[in-house]
Amino acid sequence: MNNWESYFISWLIDKLCFTGVDATLNNRNGDRRVDLVNLAQQLINGLSLGSLYALIAIGYTMVYGILRLINFAHGDLLMVAAYIGVMGVGLFSWPWPLAFSLAVGLTGLLGVLLERGAYRPLRRAPRISLLISAIAASFLLENLALVVAGGRPKPFPAPAVFAGAFHWNGLFIPRLSLIIPLITGALLLILFLIVYRTNIGRAMRAISWSLEIPVLLGINVNRVIAFTFLIGSLLAGAGGLLWAMKYPQVNPFMGILPGLKAFIAAVLGGIGNLTGAVVGGLLLGLLEIMIVALFPAWAGYRDALAFGLLIILLLARPTGLLGERLGEEKL
Repeated sequence: MNNWESYFISWLIDKLCFTGVDATLNNRNGDRRVDLVNLAQQLINGLSLGSLYALIAIGYTMVYGILRLINFAHGDLLMVAAYIGVMGVGLFSWPWPLAFSLAVGLTGLLGVLLERGAYRPLRRAPRISLLISAIAASFLLENLALVVAGGRPKPFPAPAVFAGAFHWNGLFIPRLSLIIPLITGALLLILFLIVYRTNIGRAMRAISWSLEIPVLLGINVNRVIAFTFLIGSLLAGAGGLLWAMKYPQVNPFMGILPGLKAFIAAVLGGIGNLTGAVVGGLLLGLLEIMIVALFPAWAGYRDALAFGLLIILLLARPTGLLGERLGEEKL
């Protein structure tokens, strides 16, 4: 073999080897890119779902922070808002801003009526009486919706402004998945400003320590508690509309599961703690989505995993991630 043949064979071997290496590296880089795109996609989905849980969980934690009551009718307020939105947009053909505003406003009013009729008369009664009243109010709302609207699921007419999606660098981002965290963030910012920067917010935090002492200071406790239910119910109404647009099917029992998930989120973050409710909601949403993404075979067990997390949390840390010592959960 002469020098020219030896040089040619060496060049060919080197070319084949480096081509293979380059192809392998390209495949690996492509896999990494796909993995990063998929991770970003799932994080966006988890953030969207977690924002909904946080928005709903705030209502649970506000009521518990003041009355030490788990308002099990809170999840059904989502259903009420969704039905009012369906009737306004679909049945009466109102502009969606009017229909949605009316849905949120009437849901807030319903929350105040629930406090006035179902909870206030039992405020001095044993805690179990309040709990039973909350469960009864939940059943009442569900069965009223069943009688009035029927049991057949109805499609939710989402406005065109919330439809569509963005495609960017391999990511498929539904517009609603971006709008939900933005709306949730704006509403939570307003809530925190009310609670920590206004007189009514100071009164709410005072009542969370004691129901008797604020009366001596001239605070109208009934008015403050009614305002608390109003704020929590307004947020539940907004959450119900966003939930119905994300999962566009409305039925009388649609509020049960998101209500329970939001309750888990509130417990996870530390029920009675506003920041804890937000953190718990975001963590629960991200956890659910990532479990389904990493273990697709477990997708059918995502709800069971959420409730299993609640059991483990109650055993390991009953006050939640940001909760204080027992008996000191405050707004």
